[in-house]
Amino acid sequence: MKLAALLLLALQLHLHELPSAAGFSAPPSLSLSSRAIIASNGVNNSNCAAASSISATRPMSLHQRGCRQRSGGGLLRMSDGSEAAAAALPPAKSGFFEKIKSKIPPASERKKLLPLGSMFFFILFNYTILRDTKDVLMVTAKKSGAEVIPFIKTYVNLPAAIGFTALYSKLCDKMEQRDVFYACTIPFLIFFMAFAFVIYPNVGILHPHAFVDKVAAALPVGFAAPLAIVRNWSFAVFYVMAEMWGSVVASLLFWSFANEVTTVEEAKKYYPLFGLGANVALIFSGQYVRFVSALRANLPPGVDPWGMSLKYLMGAVFASGGCLVGIFSYMQRKVMTDPACVDQEKQAAKKKKKKTKMGLRESAKFLMSSPYIRDLAMLVISYGMCINLVEVSWKSKLKAAFPDPNAYSAFMGNFSSATGSVTLIMMLLGRKIFQKFGWRWAAMVTPSMIGITGLIFYALTIFAPFFAPIAASLGTTPLMLAVIVGAAQNILSKSAKYSLFDPCKEMAYIPLDQDSKTKGKAAVDVVGNPLGKSGGALIQQILIFGVGSLAAATPWLAGILGVLLFFWYKAVNSLAGQFEEAMEAGGEEEE
Repeated sequence: MKLAALLLLALQLHLHELPSAAGFSAPPSLSLSSRAIIASNGVNNSNCAAASSISATRPMSLHQRGCRQRSGGGLLRMSDGSEAAAAALPPAKSGFFEKIKSKIPPASERKKLLPLGSMFFFILFNYTILRDTKDVLMVTAKKSGAEVIPFIKTYVNLPAAIGFTALYSKLCDKMEQRDVFYACTIPFLIFFMAFAFVIYPNVGILHPHAFVDKVAAALPVGFAAPLAIVRNWSFAVFYVMAEMWGSVVASLLFWSFANEVTTVEEAKKYYPLFGLGANVALIFSGQYVRFVSALRANLPPGVDPWGMSLKYLMGAVFASGGCLVGIFSYMQRKVMTDPACVDQEKQAAKKKKKKTKMGLRESAKFLMSSPYIRDLAMLVISYGMCINLVEVSWKSKLKAAFPDPNAYSAFMGNFSSATGSVTLIMMLLGRKIFQKFGWRWAAMVTPSMIGITGLIFYALTIFAPFFAPIAASLGTTPLMLAVIVGAAQNILSKSAKYSLFDPCKEMAYIPLDQDSKTKGKAAVDVVGNPLGKSGGALIQQILIFGVGSLAAATPWLAGILGVLLFFWYKAVNSLAGQFEEAMEAGGEEEE
């Protein structure tokens, strides 16, 4: 058929004395098959422009028809006005730079996303330094150790968190959210500088070691851990303030502000990417801690190594905090007032809306009456309990492997850098998971990661004799193998938290009303997080008293981890349904 059509075409072209190839006129009697062959085998695309310039009074040339077909029509018009389908060519592929350009957010989104990413960078830069420093200070303090951590989380950190939540609720009732940010952030920075330059140099006077020694002599040995908190009280206060920086500034203040300036659609696209800059901060801060540790190791005799290093570390925290406050001030002046970035009508409505003033008891009753808030709290508490059950066991082995503070601090610096590197990869995967599988499946990744890696770590601890030959074949000891596996477990769990758990949690706040966003978020993040950690610590304390040691309690901890994961999955499924309903309701209201 194709050969016959070609012969027919040649005959017709000869009879009509076709002019040049650039713009010949098609004879009216030219068959559809001939036109389709010319269109499909057609002439160079560069001639299309020339063909299209032919006079409108002249019959459309075959070349023009081919150009029209290649432009995506897929139809050929016959001389009598009828149309017939021909083999459509695939559309021209866009170039590499066009694809890159299409991925870049518009200017209105860049104006708020870049500062938000920078804010998160400085917040996590500080948190990483504070987290590593608080562990070294408390674990290596005089007559202290890793067993002190559960007591701090239960009897110091949790009451402090509850007190702050009450204070925060009062501040939200009396101040604008902008002023609440300043009122909560700046005191943290002042304290950390005062600790390095005023408190720590005078710990010999401030810490009541002689008094606590007398009390310890009259009490059972089991009171050593609580007494270590009293004898090193300034370190315990630093520990709590460092923990509160993560709960208050990172979880509460930053994400409350981010939820205020972004839509749900923007959150789905960009929340997983906020952590890219933040986890670059993990890498930088980890290496900065390692750098300071190296300086500390090379000091001449007579110089207090921790006094010097604390000044370097807290100086960096203060400078980073200054950048954070400066960026927030810029966004208040340039972004929050820009209609292209933030819906000004909604902002005006929020300011006009009278705030509902509730006491601590009324706030708790209001929050507990909401299944949505309860499920959110269950997510946060489950994470805190699960990570604490595994982390404390790992840190006890870490201290055994690195008893020297310099070595401990250097290892934690490398640990933070590795966490940042892995989380960068998880951030890129997280965006794909959100786009392809949605909120529900993204929220299930973190409990799955903690469950799998945690049970592997517990198995290595419980069946240590079985793994001894394997450790020997790898050129290490069972202790170091447990430290490495525990570090991998923490790195993978924290990377899943930063890349998926936190964005999922923050997206869930966006459809809520203003009271639920502020007070609900304060209760969930500021109280729920330490409540989870202290709950895990309380479980460990009960088991230690019951079975004698943390190592002997390991099989029980593994079983409890499985139970907590079950309730975590249940809360995720429940919250996913409520979140979808809230989003649909919000969409209907906007319409």
